[in-house]
Amino acid sequence: MSPRGTRPFEGVRILDFTQVFAGPLASYQLSVLGADVIKVERPGGEDMRGTPRSADQIGAKTTPGWIGINANKRNLCLDLKHPSAVDIIKRLVVDADVVMENFRPGVMDRLGIGYDALKAVNPRIIYCCVSGFGREGPLKGEPSYDGKIQAMSGIMSVTGHEHMGPTRAGFAVCDATAGLTAAFGVASALYQRTHTGEGQLVDVAMYDAALTIQAPGVADSTIAGRKLKQYGNRAISGRPTADLFPVKDGSILLAVNSEKQFVALMKTIGREDVLTDPRFADWSLRLQNEDALKAIINEIFAVADAATWEARLVAGDVPCAQVQTIEEAVNHPQLAVRDFMQPIDVDGEEKHIATTGFQLEHGNARLENGYAELGEHTDDVLAEAGFSGADIQTFRDAGAI
Repeated sequence: MSPRGTRPFEGVRILDFTQVFAGPLASYQLSVLGADVIKVERPGGEDMRGTPRSADQIGAKTTPGWIGINANKRNLCLDLKHPSAVDIIKRLVVDADVVMENFRPGVMDRLGIGYDALKAVNPRIIYCCVSGFGREGPLKGEPSYDGKIQAMSGIMSVTGHEHMGPTRAGFAVCDATAGLTAAFGVASALYQRTHTGEGQLVDVAMYDAALTIQAPGVADSTIAGRKLKQYGNRAISGRPTADLFPVKDGSILLAVNSEKQFVALMKTIGREDVLTDPRFADWSLRLQNEDALKAIINEIFAVADAATWEARLVAGDVPCAQVQTIEEAVNHPQLAVRDFMQPIDVDGEEKHIATTGFQLEHGNARLENGYAELGEHTDDVLAEAGFSGADIQTFRDAGAI
């Protein structure tokens, strides 16, 4: 665990209008790194707060998925369509560093709180908008969903097995990528402001971000004209020994891509004879004789379970892994050492949620607050902005908050 220290974004205040996944993930990452994130949520709460993902959550006020990307934030309940909302937001923006939103392009402008309006109030404001396709181009107004971007970006075309057709990734990979991209974009703009003194617009497109994470494949297409295909569980290297293999109680993933690794694999499974077999003399021949090579490996793997094989292979310096569930992954001792899963109180019980995918030598990510009920900090936030108790009551009586 790294020393506590001052975290990178302490002193930074973010007005967070984002909802569902991509935007909230971005502001959550910044919050655990020290930013004071004020989540502005509509009356009744945003969709993900109350959307059940299993039958036993139907009666819950706040879903686990919402907590996982909205913990550590303060919460202001505000009806953005109310006439008083513009005045409230403009007052809050005076002391803010960042505004984040993921509405369709133009929505915030129509509400009177878009980039131009808020920049006029605070020229140093950094305004980050996350959308499917960005603020310009023929698709700028189209609604976007993770599955739609997976389909359009080529991700589905290279995922799954050829005989089954295109397959969607098992989680919202495009939402997640856009969220991390947005956090990176905000961090970049904050750093640039330190030597320009100016705020700016950060325009994040899910479509762009989805292609960024496929950069090698994009270059294969644009430079070499190579048409990528679905490899199933095989690595993009195409090596027959970088694939999923059956074992006694399930399967194990081998990531054997180099000659050194191939030699180590054969020695570990006791088939050094394969190393002198002319059918497997190089990678081209191994691919031509893939069925025979896999038959040899499968026959041996069938005698032991995944845990046994993983231990033997790791000891032999052969890259591999059992296929773990999320429950198994988050309880791995590796994550405990890195302080990745951190505690949070949920209805009186200590639970744990994910933080950041990197460690800092000092000022590491830290969960300091739990999760907020809808509107929990409304009065505090408005009072900090200079509104009197009477003002706040007026807003409440009028239905603005």
